[in-house]
Amino acid sequence: QVQLVESGGGLVQTGGSLRLSCAASGRAFGGYTMAWFRQAPGKEREFVAAIRWSASSPDYASSLKGRFTISTDNPKNTVYLQMDSLKPEDTAIYYCAANRRGLFRRRDDEYDDWGQGTQVTVSS
Repeated sequence: QVQLVESGGGLVQTGGSLRLSCAASGRAFGGYTMAWFRQAPGKEREFVAAIRWSASSPDYASSLKGRFTISTDNPKNTVYLQMDSLKPEDTAIYYCAANRRGLFRRRDDEYDDWGQGTQVTVSS
């Protein structure tokens, strides 16, 4: 099991940027796939992006590719989500998650460990 703690959320204006962080700790998780999901009020949780700790091509939700970038800092055991050109519709709670089998998946029920979430609010 891995413990995940998100940070970096906040209030930003349309067109602004934020960088979210997800600090991982616990048992060996080098083979895990790490992902970001988000959940807006009244909507289902949706996939944002995923990456492995090892060097690999990330996976993105097609609607977000080009504005969002997922990356890892392995020595710091941290996963980042750089969000640029933010829009009001990006307002949501953003969650970090881990798939212990190291699989790239887009369904939230295929992820085993979750952080508590961090709120991102984009004002118009």
